[in-house]
Amino acid sequence: MKYAEKITKKGTDYLLITFGAFLYAIGTSLLNDPNNIAPGGLTGAAIVLNRIVPIGTGIWFMVMNIPILFLAIYKFGIRFTISTVYATVANSIFTDLLAKYCTGYIVKDVILGVIFGSAFVAVGIGITFKCHATTGGTDVIIKILRLKYPHIKTGVLFMMIDVFVIAFAGLVLKDIKVVLYSFLGVMITSYVIDFVLYGRDEAKLIYIITDNTDKITARLLEELDVGVTHVFGKGAYSGEDKKVILCAISKRLSPLAEDIVREEDPEAFMIITRASEIFGEGYKSYFDERI
Repeated sequence: MKYAEKITKKGTDYLLITFGAFLYAIGTSLLNDPNNIAPGGLTGAAIVLNRIVPIGTGIWFMVMNIPILFLAIYKFGIRFTISTVYATVANSIFTDLLAKYCTGYIVKDVILGVIFGSAFVAVGIGITFKCHATTGGTDVIIKILRLKYPHIKTGVLFMMIDVFVIAFAGLVLKDIKVVLYSFLGVMITSYVIDFVLYGRDEAKLIYIITDNTDKITARLLEELDVGVTHVFGKGAYSGEDKKVILCAISKRLSPLAEDIVREEDPEAFMIITRASEIFGEGYKSYFDERI
């Protein structure tokens, strides 16, 4: 990549990180904080601590991030941490500025706060992660855990950590509703983060054992325009050689594939499983950095 292209990409990344921080702050200042919703992570902890010492949720968020940012420098290096420091500072500034100057737009409705506050925060986190940075806080810890446990999705790791923060919020605020609403918010955040990062990547993996292999293969290729692979096997009982159809297909097209098999061979043996991640043509690149 040429130097000018690198500069352009880096500038684009920082614009996106800024936008992500702004969305994160909207969810925190205008929706979560006013409704006493602790959405997990350091943001949730900052909201709770602001009830004890009211110096501003953004300031608390920045203060708690200092040791974590040092951990990020140690683990990922200064180049990664610069963008994370930027995202953290932007989050803190936007959070307190919106709380101060946009009080007329604060939504004091717990249900709306949970749903849209969690969604805004999640989209902000997802955008920042896509730019190979984090919003600070537990995001750094999540990034470290993803290196050790790459099979666990980011949203799931967030939810595991957030449970502890929610319990802390319940103890401090002494309100079971805070715990329940916050837990609902965490589930929404977890789902939206995975959707932003991975999209609708989940698909179906279909194995078809049939005597009409060629007809079914031709219809899958022509009518659904999906990739098909033949895996050669042998029946253990009959001893006959078999061509097994292997096909990775989107959820939307899966029922159509089932109809084709049913029409061509009602006696076909078909196994359908869920494929949580697919790499290759038509899906995401295997060489993309895992988030």
